[in-house]
Amino acid sequence: METNIWVVDNIVDKQSIYPQVKEAAQLLKSGEVVAFPTETVYGLGANAKDAKAVKKIFAAKGRPSDNPLIVHIAHLKQLEEMVSAIPDVAHTLIKRFWPGPLTLVLPKKEGVISDPVTAGLPTVAVRMPAHPVALALIEASGLPLAAPSANISGRPSPTTAAHVFADLNGRIAGIVDGGETGIGVESTVLDCTTKVPTILRPGGVTKEALEKVIGNVFVDSALTDERQTPKSPGMKYTHYAPKSPMAIVQGSPAFLQTLVNKQRTLGKKVGVLTTEENRFFYDADVVLACGSRHDLHTVASHLYDTLRKFDETDVDFIYSESFPTEGIGEAIMNRLKKAAGHQVIDEK
Repeated sequence: METNIWVVDNIVDKQSIYPQVKEAAQLLKSGEVVAFPTETVYGLGANAKDAKAVKKIFAAKGRPSDNPLIVHIAHLKQLEEMVSAIPDVAHTLIKRFWPGPLTLVLPKKEGVISDPVTAGLPTVAVRMPAHPVALALIEASGLPLAAPSANISGRPSPTTAAHVFADLNGRIAGIVDGGETGIGVESTVLDCTTKVPTILRPGGVTKEALEKVIGNVFVDSALTDERQTPKSPGMKYTHYAPKSPMAIVQGSPAFLQTLVNKQRTLGKKVGVLTTEENRFFYDADVVLACGSRHDLHTVASHLYDTLRKFDETDVDFIYSESFPTEGIGEAIMNRLKKAAGHQVIDEK
């Protein structure tokens, strides 16, 4: 399959849709899959109402079929068509955070969204992306788009069209190149069908931000228990992993350096994922800075790109610094732990 690439300016509105976007939308209407930018990561979209089209997403990514997908919409009418109820708390969140990096899990209306999207669950996960190209593509297609991250399953999520091309060239119909994404980690997934709204995946909207608007919010225990059936993307299986094995180090830079030294005495080439503040501290074969500790949003924005850069090196093992779990740090650590297969080394 030839993968088309359409380069568009990311300053586009729904009233001025590029011919390239219309061409990509036409492929979506015909049942193909197309990658597109959002404010979080690039998504791999298909008509959420067409089971055959959605199955092409799973085939392209090599994604397990019991892993549900998020449906992306451009207006609230699309939401009303696919859910059986919108609780008051969801209305409040929509007014505050949509368009934006917040996915809401709501009871689905039977017979609207294809079964592969929801993986047999009675709920559907929906969000309205805050990216002009994504909104323009959804608008031009006239379809709700099921769209997980546009990468091979298990790999770091893509934040540029080049990342998508590296993973999926020849596997999908096209890529809408709208430049680099902004937030860099996926949306927060919030289950609104529980008595107290429950975070199923931390992401671009923090727990603290949610609680300022709706009060108490729980964090689902399944985030750390992979034996449970996933109710949201990212809750099961290894995700975001570079090709080399990795461990997270909770401790001082000096302690991390001792781990590097031990590996190197065994003849291993070692990489270190750090920040601008500590990049010159480490003596390792490859040292990559991923943003600043003074602004963890910069770490989130560059996390996946940094993990992918390690794949361009010949390191045998990667050690990553750990980060505070307040605010966006919770999403950063969630992604790092999955990338490391939950291997954490504690100095204490």
